[in-house]
Amino acid sequence: MSALWLSRMTLKQDAPVAALARLLVPDAADARAAAAHRLVWSLFADDPMRTRDFLWREEAPGRFLALSPRPPHDATGLFKVESKAFEPALSVGDRLGFALRANPVISRSAGPGQRGKRHDVVMDALHGIPGSEQRAGARPEAIVAAGQAWLSRQGASHGFELHGQVAVDGYDRRQIARGDARPAMFGVVDFGGVLKVQDPPRFLVAVASGFGRARAFGCGLMLIRRI
Repeated sequence: MSALWLSRMTLKQDAPVAALARLLVPDAADARAAAAHRLVWSLFADDPMRTRDFLWREEAPGRFLALSPRPPHDATGLFKVESKAFEPALSVGDRLGFALRANPVISRSAGPGQRGKRHDVVMDALHGIPGSEQRAGARPEAIVAAGQAWLSRQGASHGFELHGQVAVDGYDRRQIARGDARPAMFGVVDFGGVLKVQDPPRFLVAVASGFGRARAFGCGLMLIRRI
């Protein structure tokens, strides 16, 4: 695996930055996600032709984590940036605590030979339930069951298995404006628990590339720590 950097980027609290706080960190969740996307991108946009090669997540309003093949560079002076090499030495059977914010999706084909279409796993689980009241009642259980099933499939594909109970905390829908294009709409689920490493190289490749979709908007970065 290529060298990676794990970075914490925190908006400074001095007066010039604080005066821009409402613009940089809006109160509304969707607006804040869009603003955070632009802020974090500014730390990695060192070339006009650069494509996204990093993962990130919001720790708290104005505070972000990123995993990237190059350290972030703050040309604006808005951030305090702390970076360290990300180089875990893992073995088969290692147990790791993890936290993951993800946009879990499932691909379903409309028929033989047709390309699969991506669906939000929670919306997919609720699709066959008639009536808004029934769907609302089934929603909490669907979030947990569909989320855990999706994460188990990720483990089977990417060299780890879940160990013990996994917390599936909340389910939020995001709608991010994109100029004249259709808004980006996606669901966000937070996972936490313990996993057991089955295939260290395959697992680390997945950690570096991210899990699920909507990675440009703060999803997909799995944080790991030894137990």
